[in-house]
Amino acid sequence: MKIILAFAVLLTLESAMAHHSFEMFDMTKVTTITGTIKDFQWTNPHTFTFIDVPNDKGGVDTWAIEGMSPNFLGRRGWTKHTLSPGDKVTITIAPLKDGQKGGTFLRATLADGREMVMFENPPRAPAK
Repeated sequence: MKIILAFAVLLTLESAMAHHSFEMFDMTKVTTITGTIKDFQWTNPHTFTFIDVPNDKGGVDTWAIEGMSPNFLGRRGWTKHTLSPGDKVTITIAPLKDGQKGGTFLRATLADGREMVMFENPPRAPAK
């Protein structure tokens, strides 16, 4: 019985670690984008921000930015109203490794100049 319980705990830990992994993001790089908030989803387990960023073809690209949980952000001064559709914002992210238009939040500079920090010292990708 103890072996089965230990195995179940290991499986749960592995699943939890995978869920909170930063593996899909290149935590060794920083990208800064400026655009207009399309949508800010204050949801568990992670917040999501969609931002329209002008591209070099005269159009816009929608970037998908993953953030930490509302609880994590709330302890850093964020609210569900920190970002609203139509807001102009500059966001610093660790980009996706696959080159798609997305990443994980590091910080945001709002139109009024306030800087909202998600990570002072972001997690780093493990050495390979």
